[in-house]
Amino acid sequence: MNRLSNVEFMLLQIIAESKQASGYQINKLIELRGYREWANIGTTSIYAGLQKLKDKRLIRSEDSVHKSGKGPLPSTYVMMEAGIETLRNEIIVSLTSARERDNRFDLGLAALPFIGEDEAVEALRKRQNFLEETLRNLGQKYESQGGYRLPLHVRALFLHPMSLIETEKAFVANLISELTGELEGPAHVD
Repeated sequence: MNRLSNVEFMLLQIIAESKQASGYQINKLIELRGYREWANIGTTSIYAGLQKLKDKRLIRSEDSVHKSGKGPLPSTYVMMEAGIETLRNEIIVSLTSARERDNRFDLGLAALPFIGEDEAVEALRKRQNFLEETLRNLGQKYESQGGYRLPLHVRALFLHPMSLIETEKAFVANLISELTGELEGPAHVD
């Protein structure tokens, strides 16, 4: 079977955790946990992903018995046996596979010789500010949801990107130090 997209993988996790969930409930949980920060998932992606999972016979929909407001009865989604097995396999593959770096940032690093050192330092300082703001926002979201009292899988969802950001901040700071050291150091001898 083909591997799941990130959206499908995320949806299976949420449905497995919730036992059953409506599209609205899934959307709210995605918002609450900050998945949109890194997963580029909109409301349309959620419903398209749910349909794909239904087509693959990994989940099924049931009409909800609870209704609030106008409109049709909402559907709730539940895991099927094949969905549970697929989710288990995807988890194992994702935990054992190396995570891809941000290739665009790497391309920018490889192209440093094509801009001035002052421009590079300025751009990297902006990167530092961006990383600090992102880390601050993640930390606030983490704390507002319970911090260390959160279940391990939810804590890990926050702590992993936070530790990666800390490491990148240190890398960028060292790179800036090297660049500014070259700018302030002795003239290059040809």
